[in-house]
Amino acid sequence: MAIITVSGLPGSGTSTTCKLLQEKLGWPYVNAGDFFRLLATDQGISLAEMGRRAEADGHVDRQLDERMVQFARQEKELILEGRLTGWMATRQGLPALKVWCQAPLEVRAGRVGQREGQAAEEAMRDIGARERSEHQRYHRHHQIDLDDLTIYDLVLDTAELSPEQVVARILETLEPPR
Repeated sequence: MAIITVSGLPGSGTSTTCKLLQEKLGWPYVNAGDFFRLLATDQGISLAEMGRRAEADGHVDRQLDERMVQFARQEKELILEGRLTGWMATRQGLPALKVWCQAPLEVRAGRVGQREGQAAEEAMRDIGARERSEHQRYHRHHQIDLDDLTIYDLVLDTAELSPEQVVARILETLEPPR
């Protein structure tokens, strides 16, 4: 089994990285955020409301984790994107190359603002609120500190590297699991 987990804060380049990896490798790609959005849609609530519910009830994240683990156990090769996918792989003992993408808040806000059609200042406020909520939620429900990057095999600065350079570094590091 070969798994690549790609995690990072909003606007850090995880989706771009995963899409490029999928193009290069031809592996299936699963995004935890898509499941989260689907849960919100299924319940007829906004993404922000879903976030509030997840903050109050750890079951929401556990449900997402279970779906991701199921995919990981079914596929021989897989790209998993999500804030907690590296932690999930570690805790489940899944053989994975765990990647964390990072960039300064200003860079990330610019990317999110451009993607969402927001001014950078508005995107920065939204990202700040979302990150505070997620930090509290993951700490309270999962005992995970998002600032602890020690579990990751690669920590890549996507402000300094182009998406192609990020993917090249991942592919250089990718080895068959032992």
